[in-house]
Amino acid sequence: MFSSFGSSFFGGPPPGAASNTFEDIFRVYPISMMPDHSRKDDANYGGKIFLPPLALSKLTMLHIRYPMLFSLSNTSQGITTHSGVLEFVAEEGRAYIPQWMMQTLKVSPGQLLKISNCDLPLGSFVKIEPQSVDFLEISDPKAVLENVLRKFSTLSVDDIIEINYNDSIFGIKVLEVKPESDLKGICVVETDLTTDFAPPVGYVEPEYTPQKKAPDSNQPIDPSKFNKGSNAGTMAKSIQFAKLVSDGTSSSNMYGGSGQKLSGKSVSPTPNNVTAEAVGDLDPNAPPVPLNLPENQLFFGFPVTLPTPELTDSETAEQTNTSTFNGSGQSLRQSKKRKDKNNNHPSLKNHTRSPEFIEID
Repeated sequence: MFSSFGSSFFGGPPPGAASNTFEDIFRVYPISMMPDHSRKDDANYGGKIFLPPLALSKLTMLHIRYPMLFSLSNTSQGITTHSGVLEFVAEEGRAYIPQWMMQTLKVSPGQLLKISNCDLPLGSFVKIEPQSVDFLEISDPKAVLENVLRKFSTLSVDDIIEINYNDSIFGIKVLEVKPESDLKGICVVETDLTTDFAPPVGYVEPEYTPQKKAPDSNQPIDPSKFNKGSNAGTMAKSIQFAKLVSDGTSSSNMYGGSGQKLSGKSVSPTPNNVTAEAVGDLDPNAPPVPLNLPENQLFFGFPVTLPTPELTDSETAEQTNTSTFNGSGQSLRQSKKRKDKNNNHPSLKNHTRSPEFIEID
């Protein structure tokens, strides 16, 4: 009984330090078979198991670091997966695991299973494959998966986990994890995980058929076909733009209403005489009027301007020369020619010499 004490006292390994590995055999059962006082139905859609209290004491003596991760192996089938632990409330010698984990390990209730602790690297990437096309009906699958992965401590390749969303159960298979290791698993506790989605099982990519473009039968508008005086295209004619503007700017419609006479007789309405029916005849300074158009129709109000032919350099120079200095000149010195050529009137000039003396009687 003092063999272990003596070996430790004389420099040997302390008790429990020779092997820092937890390993035991348990009879596994699904979580749905747990007692009512300790059963948690939500744990059936997670990645954590229930172990007995004795396993906790062993793990504490072995100084297993947090988070406690375990490897579950079906030695008869050669199948291994990984999980975390939720609580230590199971009966001694028993372990309760989710239903999807029992299907992955291919074990039946009450079958023996080897459970041992392990260390997995922190995951950085996972690629998953939904097992049903119904998974595509989820509006935001990444947000749903992020919330579901909080119930998992590990993810292993070839595991088909189950999640419960809106009373619907979806199976998701793990195709790839990074970083890669011999254990083919990663730890998803307190790590940033990049998720990639593969097409769901049974999903068929819709065939792309290019849409045939119908030939355009609309001919380009020729502005020369319209009346040059009106400066309006087919759009202005179709909505009767000239009539709308003339009605809105007419003096008779400016102060709308009916008049009354002091004698009580009815007032006959004044006829509205609208003469302007073309856009070119409208007043450009007229105030704006409301324009009510049908749906999906626009009117910019720009008149159609016919293109002017381009002139050559010689024609431009000739037109410039002919229009330069074309006007009537004026002389600063007025002409002294008489307009009245009648010579019968006496001359105003007296060429005789003025008298020296003037006698007054």
